[in-house]
Amino acid sequence: MLHETAIILIAFAYLGVLFAIAYYADERADAGRSIIASPYVYSLSLAVYATAWTFYGSVGRAASDGVGFLPIYIGPTLMIALWWVVLRKILRISKQNRITSLADFIASRYGKSALIGGLVTVIAVIGILPYISLQLKAVSSSFTILVQYPEIIMPAKVGAVAIRQDTALWVALILAAFTIAFGTRHLDAAEHHQGMVAAIAFESLVKLLAFLAVGVFVTFGIYDGFGDLFGRVASEPKLHAMLTPLEGVAGGYANWVWLTILSMMAIMFLPRQFQVAVIENVDEKHINKAIWLFPLYMLAINVFVLPIAFGGLLRFPDGSVDADTFVLTLPMAEKRELLALLVFIGGLSAATGMVIVETIALSTMVCNDLVMPVLLRLRRLRLNERRDLTGLLLGIRRGAIVLILLLGYLYFKLAGEAYALVSIGLISFAAVAQFAPAILGGIFWKGGTRAGALCGLLAGFAVWLYTLFLPALARSGWLPMAFLDQGPFGIELLKPLQLFGLAGLDQISHAMIWSMIANVGAYVIVSLSISPSADEHRQASLFVDVFRHTGEGGGARFWRGTASVPDLYSLLARFLGTATADGAFGEYASAKGLSWPDERLVADAELVHFVEVQLAGAIGAASARVMVAAVAKEEALTIDEVREILDEASQVVVYSHKLEQKSRELEAATAELLGVNERLTELDRLKDDFVSTVTHELRTPLTSIRAITEILLDDPDVEIEQRKKFLGIITKEAERLSRLINQVLDLAKIESGKADWVETRVDMKEVISDTIAAMDQLFREKNIEVEAKLPEKVSTVTVDLDRMIQVMLNLLSNAVKFCDGTKGRVEIALSEREGRLWVDVRDNGRGISPADHEIIFDKFHQVGDTLTDKPHGSGLGLNISRQIVEHFGGKMWVESSLGGGARFSFTLPTGAAT
Repeated sequence: MLHETAIILIAFAYLGVLFAIAYYADERADAGRSIIASPYVYSLSLAVYATAWTFYGSVGRAASDGVGFLPIYIGPTLMIALWWVVLRKILRISKQNRITSLADFIASRYGKSALIGGLVTVIAVIGILPYISLQLKAVSSSFTILVQYPEIIMPAKVGAVAIRQDTALWVALILAAFTIAFGTRHLDAAEHHQGMVAAIAFESLVKLLAFLAVGVFVTFGIYDGFGDLFGRVASEPKLHAMLTPLEGVAGGYANWVWLTILSMMAIMFLPRQFQVAVIENVDEKHINKAIWLFPLYMLAINVFVLPIAFGGLLRFPDGSVDADTFVLTLPMAEKRELLALLVFIGGLSAATGMVIVETIALSTMVCNDLVMPVLLRLRRLRLNERRDLTGLLLGIRRGAIVLILLLGYLYFKLAGEAYALVSIGLISFAAVAQFAPAILGGIFWKGGTRAGALCGLLAGFAVWLYTLFLPALARSGWLPMAFLDQGPFGIELLKPLQLFGLAGLDQISHAMIWSMIANVGAYVIVSLSISPSADEHRQASLFVDVFRHTGEGGGARFWRGTASVPDLYSLLARFLGTATADGAFGEYASAKGLSWPDERLVADAELVHFVEVQLAGAIGAASARVMVAAVAKEEALTIDEVREILDEASQVVVYSHKLEQKSRELEAATAELLGVNERLTELDRLKDDFVSTVTHELRTPLTSIRAITEILLDDPDVEIEQRKKFLGIITKEAERLSRLINQVLDLAKIESGKADWVETRVDMKEVISDTIAAMDQLFREKNIEVEAKLPEKVSTVTVDLDRMIQVMLNLLSNAVKFCDGTKGRVEIALSEREGRLWVDVRDNGRGISPADHEIIFDKFHQVGDTLTDKPHGSGLGLNISRQIVEHFGGKMWVESSLGGGARFSFTLPTGAAT
């Protein structure tokens, strides 16, 4: 027989095992041998999603709606498929900004706003209270039922008990004590609770084992397998309807859709899910395995939901047993004491895991985003005088844990007993769904503003209160039922469950429709109406473009001002303790090639940002900003300056992407040229020369770009003017590199016969005039005099207009490059002789030896080749120009002598158009 004392001792023994696991994991972590650095542990910790709601409530919902319980688990599976896009981005943002909670994440995105952080905390605490009360109700009810063994008596029939014997109150107090022991033994700047994660992973296995055990017992012990069980259900008309999707589901399609959306949001934005999935994550790559392992866990724990539900309905057809308790009462009815005890431990495990993680997450939010911002403003001077504030922080968090659990107990007493377990959980789901627009909009849309997020959250939360929270109080007798039936002041359009006349929906779908319209509408409209501040613009860029701003120093370039190393160190030591502050400064100094303490350590923007990020891990981003501002004098940046910094920083990335694309094009062109040369064995030697030439030409601009890029990346404090000069050099070198690559591509197409030729009748006089006009700025910069001798009228030629412009640009650029440096002069002459047009381009440079006239047209010749006197010219450009001219039946040559300048000439036939 199950005795009350034995049940209590076993429950405490189980909680002791969880604590031992947590203690062992913390000890291993302190020794540098983490046991949670495993994708399997990470995936199991995510199963904190399966609470007492899953353990008991899913069966209860299945018993009334059949397959209607499935959307709660379909939603997470759909969302998890998007995790590599959504969760990975949230993870990267959180790691770089040392985010400590869901409220901290939203506050940081919108300019590190303490007001938004506080509002999110209030919404989370109020919204999660029903969920915590659900866990207390589940444990209390299951304990009350189990101690009645062998009788099966529902808690409602047991009668009222004195407060000293109130199981729910004792469960709340015991869980508060264990949560304090699990999560607030010390202050961690990274907000990691490795012991807690290990314990949650273990309890996930326990509740899965317990649920599978009772499922197997019901399916194969009480009945003869799935066939027998479902065959009996099919013979019962009332039960058979539940097997058809949507037929036996209250609310039909709308209910399924909204429950699926609701659960998609819940798996991401429940504070406990954000805690284990983001804050406690130690390796981004663990997502890869969690994407398939966590849905597999969900599938396993739901396989026997319908068999247990139908087994309970068949076993208790009179409805005397609450369907939420079928998991426990079926083994009791069959006199399986040990199995019933295992089920109780499984339910206790599910509830305990949820309460511990949820209250740790909420207590962190209450401390960092609600209490500390108030204290820092009301008592800033006194706090600055205290040398160690770690005790204060831990005290606030411990007090918050106790308060949250007592408020959860209070909700259970006020309204929890009027709802089934699933209904209570859905109320909380709808509350946290209000965070979705601000978070998803914040990481993908730079236009989201602080005012927009604030209005969206307020609007959505107000609708949630009106359509879900207040009706729960009304059904519990704390508000008049006329409020539900007739609306406030008898205004039917304002009835909470049929707002503005929208009827025919279940309560959750109705509330979600109106709250999302209010939330998303306010967020978007206000964001588009109000311009963001400099801080908001900066944070928007860091969040949306997180994969561009790698490392934790990305925010340092946005700080400008003065500070001192001792002040920054003292600030960090007050909140994290001396040992932690020494470790942090030692790590920072080591990365700079210094030791700590070292007088050479400078309180620059990077150190200020480093201290703020470390501090944010303990007190949140908004409070960290306030405290750093108290010891460091900052010069505010305007939004234009922020935009300029962001634009300059992103230009290097843009150039890198362009160079990568051009490099790929060059590789393809080189491969094509190599293929041509392989077919022409006599050009093997020339092939090697060509590759060597291209490599030589590429090396100079690439080396310049790489060197300057490394300077910009390694030193974020480069002055704005110097940064502009560097970016100007990168631009010129990139253009030079682009021209060479385009020449290689063009040459490859021409020589392979794959070039596109667009032939038309062209006036060469216009081509020359347009080219001279296009290069006018260059002529002015080089102080070169240009003279064009063009006849009034010449015959047209059949050529490709763009390629003839390319020929003229090559010849004029070549002339400009090698004109006399002091008094440069270029002459262009056009004439018509014997049915051909003649074009001459003359410069007054050093000239070319007659022995080298043909060599300069060779595609393997480049500037600096060891020729008679190193003639000028770009081999690729001149080679391409000659091939273009020859393609249209013309000729190109050079006439020059040393010291007498050079004249490049070409002719084109003036035949009739074909």
